[in-house]
Amino acid sequence: MTTILYPFTFTPILKERIWGGTKLKNYLNKPISSENTGESWELSSLPNEVSVINNGFFKGKNLNELLEQFPEEILGKVVYSRFGKQFPLLFKYLDARENLSIQLHPNDELAKKRHNSFGKTEMWYVMQADENARLIIGFKENSSKEEYLQKLESNEILSLLNEVPVKKGDVFFLETGTIHAIGAGIVLAEIQQTSDVTYRIYDWDRVDANGKERELHTELAVDAINYQTTSAKKEYTAIVNKSTPVVNCPYFKTSIISLNDEVLIDKTSDSFMVLMCTEGNFELLFEDKKYTYQTGDTVLIPAVFTSFMLKGIATLVETTI
Repeated sequence: MTTILYPFTFTPILKERIWGGTKLKNYLNKPISSENTGESWELSSLPNEVSVINNGFFKGKNLNELLEQFPEEILGKVVYSRFGKQFPLLFKYLDARENLSIQLHPNDELAKKRHNSFGKTEMWYVMQADENARLIIGFKENSSKEEYLQKLESNEILSLLNEVPVKKGDVFFLETGTIHAIGAGIVLAEIQQTSDVTYRIYDWDRVDANGKERELHTELAVDAINYQTTSAKKEYTAIVNKSTPVVNCPYFKTSIISLNDEVLIDKTSDSFMVLMCTEGNFELLFEDKKYTYQTGDTVLIPAVFTSFMLKGIATLVETTI
């Protein structure tokens, strides 16, 4: 196969956050200069936040420009027929020096109605966790709108919520409507629908540099919450030099590749593939070309690449649709 396309990497879109820190630089080689960088958006097509290619012939072009030119070749036949020229996922790395706000995301129906947006189904892969680090995910026991509002009003909302200890390698799948928060001391990779719609319900009574609290979305959240308990953690056993499935939902399929030598990838042209290198270094070998990557790199492999080799010692989070 002859193509002018190749595996793409992008300039990180760095986000300052009240809860952010410096681990994105220390662990993932991101070019941050502040003490509170919370997010590195690796691959995004959100309006005003479109990723720009930083390698090869198309360096300097943004993702949407590329999709205008090669929609089916990059996205894949099935993805293009479903989403058109819109890239349907958003990939991030996050560093929580402090607790994130407690929040949730609406489903597709509510997000479309209220914000003309996709909903936000997402998953997390924990890359680093300090001792005793926790996530908040859902309720301890089945709750109700009435109980939730009463506890929110009395500032006792934490008493209802489920805290989960985490360690490196843990995977969590968060359906829309699930109350959640990333706790202090965690670095993770996040894969989600292309959406930035978040309903913040509690922010630990924090204020910003100007003494202001961040906006809460109490009324919007009430009808979007899943008040039932949920089991978000995905159990898996990574098999060396194999692609181990961990999440398979209507929006994305994600596997973990524990690379310790080489893996031949054979896939269809139905979907693109994205590899997030959460640890180590690897090479991608395609025909007579070699591409080299390190920890923190995120690579978009066009759908027309149906057979290629991965070689190295690394942990990779692999995503297709």
